[in-house]
Amino acid sequence: MRGVMDAVSNPAVRQVVVMSAAQVGKTEVLLNVIGYHIDQDPAPMLIVQPTLSMAQAFSKDRLAPMVRDTNALKGKIKHPRARDSGNTTLHKVFPGGHVTIAGANSASGLASRPVRIVLCDEVDRYPSSAGTEGDPVRLAEKRASTFWNSKIVTVSTPTVKNASRIEAEYLGSDQREYWVPCAHCGEPQIMRWAAVQWQADQPETAVFVCEHCGAAWSDADRLRAIKRGDWRASAEFKGVAGFRLSGLSSPWLSITEAVRDFLEAKKLPETLRVWVNTYLGETWEESGEGVNDTGIADRREEYEGCPDGVVLITAGVDVQDDRLEVELVGWGRDEESWSVDYRTIYGDPSSPGVWGELDAYLGETWAHPRGIEMPVRAACVDSGGHHTQAVYTFCRPREGRRIFAIKGIGGEGRALLGRPTKNNIGKVKLFPVGVDSAKELIYARLKITDPGPGYCHFPARYDDEYFRQLTAEQIVTRFSKGFRKREWKKTRPRNEALDCRVYALAAYALLNARINTIADRFARPREEQKIETPPPVQAQRRPARRAQKGGFVNSWR
Repeated sequence: MRGVMDAVSNPAVRQVVVMSAAQVGKTEVLLNVIGYHIDQDPAPMLIVQPTLSMAQAFSKDRLAPMVRDTNALKGKIKHPRARDSGNTTLHKVFPGGHVTIAGANSASGLASRPVRIVLCDEVDRYPSSAGTEGDPVRLAEKRASTFWNSKIVTVSTPTVKNASRIEAEYLGSDQREYWVPCAHCGEPQIMRWAAVQWQADQPETAVFVCEHCGAAWSDADRLRAIKRGDWRASAEFKGVAGFRLSGLSSPWLSITEAVRDFLEAKKLPETLRVWVNTYLGETWEESGEGVNDTGIADRREEYEGCPDGVVLITAGVDVQDDRLEVELVGWGRDEESWSVDYRTIYGDPSSPGVWGELDAYLGETWAHPRGIEMPVRAACVDSGGHHTQAVYTFCRPREGRRIFAIKGIGGEGRALLGRPTKNNIGKVKLFPVGVDSAKELIYARLKITDPGPGYCHFPARYDDEYFRQLTAEQIVTRFSKGFRKREWKKTRPRNEALDCRVYALAAYALLNARINTIADRFARPREEQKIETPPPVQAQRRPARRAQKGGFVNSWR
């Protein structure tokens, strides 16, 4: 990171941008900048973290230990508990300046004081707007507009192509990359993942291959090359120095470990995306904004009820004004899934009749080819419609059966399943569900064309309407206050099948199940399963039932 620090201290550089893999020292750069300006060049500084809670954690876990353990800084920032310190967790004063730590979700923290040094950490995790004030990065940068010698440092691992803040900042810079000389021929090159080679399923054989002479580098060769490397720009310098760095340039992870992580990550689209972002330091390019319903429908299979690969069943319930829509989803090894059943329960959700029928349906067991009666292990019921109180009334006494009320929360970057709260009129355990994240994950898996990890199976009895509903939304990109924003929009009026799948996925996430361990248990002889398989939590044992012929088709008549 010496090149980055040189750019920070260069008066000709107005802004420094670092787009890189995770755990390569980005945050250490910010800490070094803070320490330098406390000790050598006092100035008012602002450090922006994605959220206020992360700002507090940064102050306690990173900044405070640095000040405590650095002799040059120890006496310049008093402990917050000192009587005359004037310091708090988020605001620290030193001779000639101060450090303010703010969350990107707090407009007041970003607009409170003029500052000379602005440090923005993990900008791709920032919300699109700080309250109603607009883009948090721009708000932070405006704090430095009154200083002629201001400095802005922006760092992050990237996310989605064409929607990544750090990518946009990097493309507006002089676009520097790290070039290293070959240990054998001496020719300089950028270390790219395409140059890593290994024998099939043997990550321990992985080597980096020189693009010039074809020589295989050991990890020792790679580390020596990193020490001898230098930064080279590919665009014109206009006051913004941009740096891009992959995990291949990290001394803390071997090539063997990187290949092993890649082989595990590539099983599922969502884990591969994380690996591309966090190890390669590259944006993830979506293969498409939507899913073709016809292509999914063509994959229908002949099976009834609970197929052999299923080891766990969850349910998702969508509440409409005149009915309940329910899907049962079976989960298997590596989160391969099967739609077990889909049912529409007609009736007014404000009356008890439909809820009694739902209760009976969720209490049924399903005959497994291995002779096991499979219960519904968890269910999520949408409470965000016109019948919130009815949902609360239904779920409250059934939480012991893992039947929970949920509320969908839109917005990019939200966790699939949030922490539950009882701060509601029904005093029930209410789980927030990041519906955008769930839909993105579901669509990524619908694009998988070969049975195996993440693949979605559907029975032949489902009609075309089910698949039209399942694929009834797509991601659109729009500009809000000058910043790209990705949103899910309906392409068809009805999307109940997609909503049910989202809630069934949330129920699966709620269980936090070790699905492969459960699958291993199912693969054992039947006698062992009787001993080791725990009984379902308060499950209502009902006679095993076979799926009705026409299932989903009949529900539309």
